[in-house]
Amino acid sequence: MLLEAFGYLVDVEHESHRALERARHQRPDVALLDIGLPEMDGNELARRLRADAQTGAIVLVAVTGYGQEQNRRAAFEAGFDHHLVKPVDMDELAGLLARIDS
Repeated sequence: MLLEAFGYLVDVEHESHRALERARHQRPDVALLDIGLPEMDGNELARRLRADAQTGAIVLVAVTGYGQEQNRRAAFEAGFDHHLVKPVDMDELAGLLARIDS
């Protein structure tokens, strides 16, 4: 809701396989992905998005409770562009999205 209040068009998908399909059809500019997803974790989802020609250019932002250095490294190796730890600082997220949007 807060991102919508900032003027962004927001779609939410709670299931990783559906998120992959949805990204192929909608081709968002940015995807905020949780790492701790139940069926396919966010790192695997990021790898699949990067490997697909239709979704490879999406800016991927990890939004996760996993904030140790090995978690950050694994996220970047999986293809994430940015890594934010929960609870996310909304000013930081807004600034990141503004830089991506410009």
